[in-house]
Amino acid sequence: MRGGNWKIRILIGLAIVAFAYVQRCSNKETNPYTGRTQTIDMSAEQEIAIGLQSAPEIAQEYGGLYPDEALQAQVDKIGNRLVQSSIASETPYKYEFHLLADDQTINAFALPGGPVFITYALFKQLNEAQLAGVLGHEIGHVIGRHSAERIAESSFWKTISMGASVGADAGGIVGSIGQNTLLKNGRGDELESDELGVQFMLQSGYDPNEMIRVMEILKAAAGPNRAPEFQSTHPDPENRIEKIREAIEKYKNQ
Repeated sequence: MRGGNWKIRILIGLAIVAFAYVQRCSNKETNPYTGRTQTIDMSAEQEIAIGLQSAPEIAQEYGGLYPDEALQAQVDKIGNRLVQSSIASETPYKYEFHLLADDQTINAFALPGGPVFITYALFKQLNEAQLAGVLGHEIGHVIGRHSAERIAESSFWKTISMGASVGADAGGIVGSIGQNTLLKNGRGDELESDELGVQFMLQSGYDPNEMIRVMEILKAAAGPNRAPEFQSTHPDPENRIEKIREAIEKYKNQ
């Protein structure tokens, strides 16, 4: 009986793994704005719903919105200028720009479907063109559907891990593989968003070289004890600067 149970567990585990791979292959699609083939298991409408639902809670984690309508209007103006001058205007996403009250944490991020956030701690260090670079980068995450891709990837590895755990005690190994894959893709997302940000800046009339200055600000903020690139979901600022320069040369005459 024990031998039979073991074989059944193996078969069930293999079936779960096979299902995960079939589902992953069926969910592949080409992003019409970047041309990259991605694994996505949700619609743009679902992305928008997730972003709108998550935005209030995320804002509260950073002390809520910054209480200055004039500064918020500045963020809105630059963000909307980037959207209206680029392929972002052709997407179904609902872009909203939020200045967060946190004056200690240097950060900016985007939720699926369009919400974009920047902390006051980062905002106060930037001029207009640099702010455009940050917002353009975050718009790139939305257009690149990076959150949706990451959700699908996470779901895939959870299913694989479950199948391996049923068949044998190997969940930890599979989980490790999944984590490494997510970290690698995360770096790719950042570089793709940097390149998109360069395009948006050029299309909106901003000097994309100011994005290099943003990288220098981020590098200085991280300090001398920042984690090596291979331990981080973000590429090292020096590597990003090199790629940004390449993107500027690629798009400046288009």
